[in-house]
Amino acid sequence: MPVLAANPSPEPEAEAWQPEVDAAQPEANAAAQPEPKEVAALTPELDTPTPTQVEVPKPEKKKEPKPKLEEPLSEGGEGTAANREGKGGLRVVPFGRVFARVSADEREQYARSLSIASARVGLAASLPHVEAEVTADLSSKSLLKDAFVRVADEQKRLRLYGGQFKAPFLARELESAWRLPLIRRGLVADYLEDTHNLGGRRLGLMGEVSIKEAWKLKVSGGVFQGTKDDDTGIRASEDASLRATVRPFKILTLGASTYFAQAFEGARTYALAADAVLKLGGLEVTGEYVNGHLPTGPFAAQMGLASYTVPLLLEGLAVQPVAGAEMMQLLGPLKARGYAFVGGINVLYSEHFKAQLQAEHALRPGDPAAGFEYSLQLATRF
Repeated sequence: MPVLAANPSPEPEAEAWQPEVDAAQPEANAAAQPEPKEVAALTPELDTPTPTQVEVPKPEKKKEPKPKLEEPLSEGGEGTAANREGKGGLRVVPFGRVFARVSADEREQYARSLSIASARVGLAASLPHVEAEVTADLSSKSLLKDAFVRVADEQKRLRLYGGQFKAPFLARELESAWRLPLIRRGLVADYLEDTHNLGGRRLGLMGEVSIKEAWKLKVSGGVFQGTKDDDTGIRASEDASLRATVRPFKILTLGASTYFAQAFEGARTYALAADAVLKLGGLEVTGEYVNGHLPTGPFAAQMGLASYTVPLLLEGLAVQPVAGAEMMQLLGPLKARGYAFVGGINVLYSEHFKAQLQAEHALRPGDPAAGFEYSLQLATRF
């Protein structure tokens, strides 16, 4: 008994008492929850993320189109870039071109002829209201080609030319030799200018009026030095010339011109011309009609020309097929006629080089019979 009393049997351990907490009492529930231990030491500190710098790609610069090579004033240019942009200060621009030609003519038993058709160099100078140009042709007997000064108002509406330059007559003659798709200007222009001295380069004084609001109307008129007689050396009295052009549509230009030899002494030799130019994309069609009176009597002439410029894959390279026809009739006591048909293809590269291959079948004034002529011309300019 004493032993049993000293070693009582073990009783089961009671579960730890936990107070009953009503779920509806959040405050009591929160108080009953054990306080969380600090875990700062257990979790690594996360650095505040710094915003990454995103490189914004720079916008690509658009390639500016290369400025076109400026045409000299004598070749139909409207002026230097300095004047067109209204910038002040003197600017002097050199320019030049070389045309090398080889031809074979049926009327000369296809004898090959190699020549430098043109080797011109010149300087063009400009101020805000004044422009000047001097051009020399190293391949010609008459070295000086153009030498003149042009004065204009601020809006370029009124211009005054003085010096030696082309008279405003015959659209074919006024066209730039570089832009003209033909190797030669043609029998009509050659016959009127070279044989009868109508138009061409002369010493003179000319005024020009431009009104853009009236279909881009341009009127040019002037007085020019008369022709010098080769036998007597006596120079005739002054000639006069007038030309007007309008552009009723963007694709169409219409013009009319006239030239009077010895204008102040009756003008027994004169010519009147009307022309039209149609430009539609790469297609360009020109036509011109001329009539008048020569020392041989009345005459009439017609000219037509068509070309189509086709760009190729290589930038700046293009081909240009060309076809043209012209006819001339002498209607006086000495009756005669002439004609020419020309066709070929031009290869153009940039604005600095071109190659022209053309064939012509013509009956020129003075020729006993018609014949073929084949020509190849290489040209470059700067």
